[in-house]
Amino acid sequence: NYSLKKLIIFSRDELKQYQMQKKFKENNLRFFIGDIRDKSRLTTALREVDYVIHAAALKHVPAAEYNPIECVRTNIIGAENLINAAIDCNVKKVLALSTDKATNPINLYGATKLCAEKLFIAANNMSGKNNARFSVVRYGNVINSRGSVIPFFKDLIKQNKPLLVTHKEMTRFFISLDNSVKFVLRCIKNMNKGEVFIPKMPSVKIIDLAKSLDKKAKIKFIGMRPGEKLHEL
Repeated sequence: NYSLKKLIIFSRDELKQYQMQKKFKENNLRFFIGDIRDKSRLTTALREVDYVIHAAALKHVPAAEYNPIECVRTNIIGAENLINAAIDCNVKKVLALSTDKATNPINLYGATKLCAEKLFIAANNMSGKNNARFSVVRYGNVINSRGSVIPFFKDLIKQNKPLLVTHKEMTRFFISLDNSVKFVLRCIKNMNKGEVFIPKMPSVKIIDLAKSLDKKAKIKFIGMRPGEKLHEL
């Protein structure tokens, strides 16, 4: 749908980059190995770049509780690095992806993403003559994304094991991958600067989600994990 001079995939995951290279043969794709924690590498990657979608994060809630400083280095220091690199390279627009867990956070992951949101919005005060503009998109769980609950349930169903649910009343907001991509692209087009864009999303009981995948499956309640909320806001 777009005529792009180049589209850069910047990440530290060489396996996923290799898989992408095999799947997409377009000659305007560029693959950069690099870490959001490394500002000099970011600056190299952002040369002649107009738009940035910032999706890098450590987002596993229990892992963040157990490895807090690693989560801070990626989600907060990484955000600072991207802001400074984008301003230095005269990027036009940066749209950062956030999470509903940034609202009244009780876990470290949510707290780091709230902090990152504040950094991106405040970055508009620093861009000055370069006129780089920064906004945020905040949404819930992406259906069928890597590490999410639906693939986890499907795997348990295949193994004929009970579906592990933390609490019978637990709810989460869900959005499809397709809708999240469309929403992000629409927000890049419409953003001025400093907005936090939030799509309308359905809230789903996790136990209902589990039963929708297999009505006959046994449900096993395992209790809430460290840092989890009963309901996101």
